[in-house]
Amino acid sequence: MLVEHPDIEAFRRAALTCPLPPAVELIGERWAFLILRGALNGLQHFEQFQAGLGIARNILSNRLSRMVEGGILERHPDPDDRRKVVYSLTAKGEALLPVVLALRQWGEDWGHGSQDIVLADTRDCKPVRRISVQAHDGRPLQLNDLMWLDVSTGTELRRGAEGLKKKAAG
Repeated sequence: MLVEHPDIEAFRRAALTCPLPPAVELIGERWAFLILRGALNGLQHFEQFQAGLGIARNILSNRLSRMVEGGILERHPDPDDRRKVVYSLTAKGEALLPVVLALRQWGEDWGHGSQDIVLADTRDCKPVRRISVQAHDGRPLQLNDLMWLDVSTGTELRRGAEGLKKKAAG
């Protein structure tokens, strides 16, 4: 049965446990994304990040520390020069590649940057597939094809003209 009014209480409960706000808190500001992009492209030393990004040293130091604390980057002594530090991506940091690529593709699509350089597969030198939301069977999905499902209760939250609508299980 579909309730004909938005279920704001269900939305609020879901929002309180949503992983998006803590993720945005960790990597959702400009310099963090640019540092992440640099690390994904092979930058490893403080001086490389600073020169490549044009970021103030104090801001860079702060952001690198936060990303190390957040488990995105690891900090190790440089084996070639013990006076230097190497910053490398953790598995958690590498897992952000689709996020960064999706944002880049969105920016390209909406006129916020160049499409002259594309990410390509090292084996074939062919551009990678575009990031998309897909069903379990690989079908591409659009916003109207989606709903939230509370796996503990079976409650479905669907989008509607007035907002989220609740469909009770059973």
